[in-house]
Amino acid sequence: MNLFELKVEVAPAAVDAIDDVLLELGVEGWSLLQDVIVARAWIVGIFPSAEEARTHWSQLIGLLPPEAAAAEPVERALGDQDWRDSYKAHFKAWRCGRLHWVPVWERATHVLGEGESAIWLDPGLAFGTGNHETTRLCVERLVARAESHGTSGHVIDAGCGSGILALSAVRLGWGAVEGFDNDAEAVRVSEENAALNDLAGAVRFFTGDLVSGLGGGKQAEVVLANIQADVLMRFVPELTSAVAPGGLLVLSGILAHENEQVRAAFAPATAGWRMEHRPMGEWSDVALTRP
Repeated sequence: MNLFELKVEVAPAAVDAIDDVLLELGVEGWSLLQDVIVARAWIVGIFPSAEEARTHWSQLIGLLPPEAAAAEPVERALGDQDWRDSYKAHFKAWRCGRLHWVPVWERATHVLGEGESAIWLDPGLAFGTGNHETTRLCVERLVARAESHGTSGHVIDAGCGSGILALSAVRLGWGAVEGFDNDAEAVRVSEENAALNDLAGAVRFFTGDLVSGLGGGKQAEVVLANIQADVLMRFVPELTSAVAPGGLLVLSGILAHENEQVRAAFAPATAGWRMEHRPMGEWSDVALTRP
């Protein structure tokens, strides 16, 4: 099967607005790739012919926001294997402390230092690469916690998505880790990704929401919640009560302009806790340490 690729570099700051346009347009064939490490982003379209690709691009370009500042598209014909592997060019290994996140196709060649470990990633299996700022914010907090407090105790990944944060916790040395999501498909993908990393059974993944997943008096030394801001603010009691004394609650999925509102929502329930926050691009986190 021969296909045709049309790729356009766009401004990283416009990624969210472009994503909204693509979702509303609903044309199969378009995707949006972003590498936050090198601060670059692309719209990529794969279509059966050059004519169809150009027709769809003519339709799309008029809908892009002004801040997208789209460059001229780069066109190329793809063989069957080419299009299957084309996404690999956009995902590179990166590290945070002693944890490496590495594309699975580099597994045989990537070198780990003494005491270091890796999470193997395959975006083609819908496994997040960690390149999104919200995930990186959580990972950096997790690594810092491991370095400052060790890895004893329990970690909960609330809203686990693809399981990447829970699996990172295991790689860092935590032995009691669980992750849940209200989407059963996310739980299935998390279990697949555990198997990809030879960690099948190392994390207890299950289907649940922030009420059932954190209920029953459950507490953990680290609670990670990479969930959008409005949801975080609706479940303040559940999230804060799940943190053990001396434990850490990491809230992510928060746009930078929403951060003050999230902190204000959590402040009454966390009086006496240490509260920190920081931005990364247009996103941000809030880290709360219980006395």
